[in-house]
Amino acid sequence: MFLGALLDAGLSFEELKKGLSSLPLGGYGLEMKREMKGSLSATQFVVNVEKEGHAHRNLADIRKIIKAGSLSKDVQEKSIRIFESIAREEGKIHNHAPEKVHFHEVGAVDSIIDILGAVFGIECLGIDTLYASSLPVGSGFVETDHGRIPVPAPATMALLEGVPVYGSGLKQELVTPTGAALVKGLASSFGTLPPMTVEKVGYGAGTRDLSDRPNLLRIIIGRDQLEQQVETVVNLEANLDDTYPEWLGFLMDRLFDAGALDVVFCPVQMKKNRPGVLIQVMGRPEQKDELMDILFTESTTLGVRFQFTQRRILERSSVVIDSPWGKMLVKKVVGPDGASSLLPEYEACRKIAEEEKVPLRQVYYWVISSNRD
Repeated sequence: MFLGALLDAGLSFEELKKGLSSLPLGGYGLEMKREMKGSLSATQFVVNVEKEGHAHRNLADIRKIIKAGSLSKDVQEKSIRIFESIAREEGKIHNHAPEKVHFHEVGAVDSIIDILGAVFGIECLGIDTLYASSLPVGSGFVETDHGRIPVPAPATMALLEGVPVYGSGLKQELVTPTGAALVKGLASSFGTLPPMTVEKVGYGAGTRDLSDRPNLLRIIIGRDQLEQQVETVVNLEANLDDTYPEWLGFLMDRLFDAGALDVVFCPVQMKKNRPGVLIQVMGRPEQKDELMDILFTESTTLGVRFQFTQRRILERSSVVIDSPWGKMLVKKVVGPDGASSLLPEYEACRKIAEEEKVPLRQVYYWVISSNRD
C-alpha cells in the first residue's frame, strides 16, 4: 500500500523496477493497477512471487542482498536499519540474538521488495521528511509461520513502541510488522498534518475490503512552510513531596545530559497540604524510556505520567556576527511573517561580559538592538 501510494503520487514504475532489478533476487514480477476501494480509485502495487519453499533468510542474508544492489548508499543504510529493527524485536520475542533470527514473512521476496522499494521511492520523489498520523490497529488473531498469534502481532507492537496508536474496532490486521518497521524507521514525527503547501496526493490500495472504511493508504506530498515546523515530543511529569533540593539540581543535570529538550520544576501544593515540586520533562519520542528511567533512579517518585503531544517551533539557526567585542555567536530566528531576528545566546554573552568587564545586560541589549539596523 505504501508503494502503491508513492506510485499514485508520481513515482515512476519503470524507475522503480530498474532500481529493484539490481538486487540479486529472482523469481518475481512487479505489477501496478488501478483498483476501486469503495468509491475511491487507487493504485495497487503487486509483487507476483514464484513459490519460494521454506527458504528463510537471516539478517546477514538480507544485508548481503541489499549491499549487492546498485541502490544509493542512503537507501541501503536506511533499509538495513529497518531490517535490523525487526531482527532486534523478533529476537527479544523469541529469545534469540538478532543475528540468529530467521525471517519468515518479512524475509520473503515480496517483503524485501516492499521495504527497499518504499525507501527507494521516497528518495526518487525527493521527500526529505516523513510525518505520519496516529496508527489504527486491529484486534483478533492471525495465522503465521510462528502459529496463531494475536493482532496486533507481538513484533508489530514491539516496533510501535513510542508511536501513538488507537483501536480501530476491526478484528483484522491493519498494521503488519513490515508496515510498523517502515513507518517507525522513516517517519520523524507522528500526529496531525504538519503545515505545508500540498503538491501531490497518492492513494495506495490494499488487497482486502474492510467493513467500515476504504482499505487505502494516503500520502500527501508538499513543501514545508518555512516559518514553522511541527514535531512530536513526549512530556513526562512527576510530583515530589519528599526530596532534597540538591537532588533536584542533580536530576536536572542528568536529564539534560541525556538529551532532554526542556526540564521545568514548579512549586505545587499537594495532598494533606504538603508543599511539593512538579517535575515536567520534554524529550523526543524515542527518549521516553531513558528519561523515565532517570526520573525513577534519581528522584523519589513512584510513578511518572507521560503523553505524546506536538509542538510548533520557529525555524532557528546559530550564526556568528561582528560585535563591538569581536566575533559573537547569536541565534537567528525566522518569524511567522518570514522576517528574521537575532536573539542573544547566554553563554556567548556571559563570556564577553567576563572577558571585557562589561555588564551582561549591555551585551544582551546590543544584540537585541542590532535587529533595528
